[in-house]
Amino acid sequence: MSDLSLTILPEKPNDADAIERLHERTFGPGRFVLSAYRLREHVDHLLDLSFTAWIGTLLVGSVRQLPVCIGETPALMLGPLTVEPPFRSRGVGRALLERALADAKKAGHRLVFLVGDEPYYSRAGFKAVPKGRATMPGPVDYSRLLVAELAEGAFEGVSGVIRPDWSKAK
Repeated sequence: MSDLSLTILPEKPNDADAIERLHERTFGPGRFVLSAYRLREHVDHLLDLSFTAWIGTLLVGSVRQLPVCIGETPALMLGPLTVEPPFRSRGVGRALLERALADAKKAGHRLVFLVGDEPYYSRAGFKAVPKGRATMPGPVDYSRLLVAELAEGAFEGVSGVIRPDWSKAK
């Protein structure tokens, strides 16, 4: 972060409006047709595994995780991860990602999925999901479907539709 003092905090309910405005600025209205947003329509993200990035009182980034299943296997879906454009390439996204994965692992989660850029996320241990192992509702570029094992071998034998964890439905 160089000369900026960054604070990563668990998301609080009061952060929701500011995060929504951040998503609107960075992703635009087209975000609602994406497959990951289809999953978010039914299950809320987990506040204890979702984080905000602050420089002083300025919200500069956010990452959320929600409970999903792939087939019958519980997992997390990470995203959206976003950083205000003037603060990109300063380590904010990486700090959010590392905190989200570390806390998910501490909480006993074994798998985290996301739809994203493999060169960026591979630095945090994400790998492409082998073709045909997982599907999602709606349009998705399957070359961007990634998984991180938080426990060795956690993805072995896992396949199916990525869907909301209905036990956590709204």
